[in-house]
Amino acid sequence: MVRLSKGVEVEMYTGTPQGEIIGLSDHITKDLNGFVREPDSRNVEYTTAPLSCYDRLLCSLVRPRRNLRQYLEKMGDYTLIPGSTLSLGDSQQFYRSDPQNPYHTYIEQTYGTKVVTASVHINIGISDPEVLMRACRLVRVEAPLYLALSASSPFLDGQATGYHSTRWQMFPQTPSHVPFFESHAHFIHWTEEQLRLKTMQNVRHLWMSVRPNGDNRPYNLNRLELRICDLIVDPIALLAVIALLEARLLQLIDDPTLDPLSQSQLSPETLLEITDKNEMAVAQQSLDASLYHWQDGRSILAKEWIEQLYQTVWPSAKQGGFSCFLTPIKKILRDGNLAQQWLQKHDSGQSISSIVTQEIASMAQFEAALEDKLCDALFVA
Repeated sequence: MVRLSKGVEVEMYTGTPQGEIIGLSDHITKDLNGFVREPDSRNVEYTTAPLSCYDRLLCSLVRPRRNLRQYLEKMGDYTLIPGSTLSLGDSQQFYRSDPQNPYHTYIEQTYGTKVVTASVHINIGISDPEVLMRACRLVRVEAPLYLALSASSPFLDGQATGYHSTRWQMFPQTPSHVPFFESHAHFIHWTEEQLRLKTMQNVRHLWMSVRPNGDNRPYNLNRLELRICDLIVDPIALLAVIALLEARLLQLIDDPTLDPLSQSQLSPETLLEITDKNEMAVAQQSLDASLYHWQDGRSILAKEWIEQLYQTVWPSAKQGGFSCFLTPIKKILRDGNLAQQWLQKHDSGQSISSIVTQEIASMAQFEAALEDKLCDALFVA
């Protein structure tokens, strides 16, 4: 039974049960192990260890969040806030978490609050660098599908923006042009060139939908990092998205011809062009977006493409023993992602603040129930 290791970086906003986002990361990172600060103090990040078992990964997602909640309650009337943008504001001001950090100064001066978003980055372990490059090429052309499933940022500053993922629509992808990496050597050469040209400030300053990752980039690489997803607050839904990605990568490992550079009828330039268009279409309409398929450029709805992908990867998930974690994808396709659910409530007359407040309460209840059911049983076992 083949399984890949999986780790998740989760960024979340802190604030009040009424949805006001308040910067507390300097307190949290000082007092709680396992949390790190972002340039703006209003969100905080935690990372799970790389695990191959989904049950343990679920517990690793829920437990730190429960610890953080308890800490916030002791501090005052504070909680965790869903969504990937400053839904109720304030996007006009940057709240520095570490005024002495020169990289943070650069980020604030260059991008402002466009980077003050919350997301999940999914890391999947792949040790062979050439397989990893192939995986990055395939996931890059399919990354819009993962954003479609995860979109959760339709509001900014108390307004509906017209996007399902306002976060991805405004996030500064850097550098502005990133090719498909044809080999590990190509990735090394390209990265060194960007650092020399200062289009990247450091090796971490590659902000795109998916990138190769490792402890000594660009030389020592050991994982694929999918960075496109909005924050998925439901841990069961998040595991389903991870399972879809893992099953697709297992399929690619078994069948190297799934590489877009060899299987697509389109040129690499056209592939890059339609992938960019697909990302923006999904940022606007998520599951209802009309996309161009990377194989031949045909038009296809995001929802239909995901359904096809689901059927394609099911045997790999079944063989890997994790198909039960894949099935909630069907529920997302049926009920809509969080952005679509919020917009439906907004269209029926609910205020944005009441929608966010309801979600804050239901997220807390769901997590408490999950931890009681799962983690105790796991740790006893």
